[in-house]
Amino acid sequence: MIEALLRLFALRPLFTVAILGIPLLVIIAVGLFTIVALKLLFVVVLPIAIIVWIVRRLFWRDRFDCPPEEWS
Repeated sequence: MIEALLRLFALRPLFTVAILGIPLLVIIAVGLFTIVALKLLFVVVLPIAIIVWIVRRLFWRDRFDCPPEEWS
């Protein structure tokens, strides 16, 4: 069975590329896209979200965050 497949691949190189090459290219493309997306998430989005969270926590007191002054 393996010998028949090897003979088929040797006789038809475009068929070999279609069967073996395209799925490998798709796997490589998906892997690279995942790496870029994760890198973008950790290098750009996460630091901005942390900075915004810290600034909102320190400077922007919401009306419902602390009780009114007449309660004290």
